[in-house]
Amino acid sequence: MIYATAADWRTAAHKRVLFFGMSGLGKTYLSNMLRDAGSWFHYSIDYRIGTRYMGEYITDNAKAEAMKIPFLRDLLLSDSIYIGSNLTFDNLTPVSTYLGKPGNAAKGGLPMEEYRRRQEQFKRAEIQALLDTGHFIRRAGMLYGYPHFICDTGGSICEWVDAEDPNDPILTELAKHTLLIWIEGSQAHTQELIRRFDKAPKPMAYQPEFLAACWQEYLNEKKCVEDDVDPDAFIRWTYARALAHRQPRYRAMSDWGVRIRAEALEACRDEAAFVDVIADALEARR
Repeated sequence: MIYATAADWRTAAHKRVLFFGMSGLGKTYLSNMLRDAGSWFHYSIDYRIGTRYMGEYITDNAKAEAMKIPFLRDLLLSDSIYIGSNLTFDNLTPVSTYLGKPGNAAKGGLPMEEYRRRQEQFKRAEIQALLDTGHFIRRAGMLYGYPHFICDTGGSICEWVDAEDPNDPILTELAKHTLLIWIEGSQAHTQELIRRFDKAPKPMAYQPEFLAACWQEYLNEKKCVEDDVDPDAFIRWTYARALAHRQPRYRAMSDWGVRIRAEALEACRDEAAFVDVIADALEARR
């Protein structure tokens, strides 16, 4: 690790961290809090995905929908209007909307073949965005003079790495530049995340093998075919399974860095408290 001891961390002129864990446990809250302190550069993986690697897919999809409306079609063909996504750190909806949900088209679903194609696009985009971390560390220092750096990852980072492989290319690259921090949720956190998701299900990315297994199991259990699937019902059914699937993968990733209970980070209200929590975690590893 780039900080072997608590003392190394506390005295480091350049503190560089990467947050990973389930979406909804405070990664972006912490990133915003540190960024507001004034000396931390916030690199959002999801924002990078949406602006650099999937922006064209998202815009073309919106244009394709607009082209179905004669009034908008004529304006687009004459270059009279422009369609783009208003992606921000706090509004990543265009990315999740493009990912979509599989199932009945009348209920907003995508054919599974198209859904898998978009999942693969997202996988490639997320991997590349993660590998851009070193570039953004250099950029943050060279252009803006930020001494400290936060990489705010999406919940699906664990799907593309093999933490048991000491030569995993993604983790090796990330660990070379940052201290990996697993924000570990409790069972109560998990239940709350499931409750929130059930209330407002949102598209997410899945490991291809996991998706294939869940899709087949769902079709068998519900005794239905692809066109009968309610998209929201499927992703609700899949969500708790996805959390259970990801938990051991996050745990294995934590061997590349430190693990910190979400409650400890929730209590951080300023940069000094955050530095203390990370120092305690490093001390606990010794």
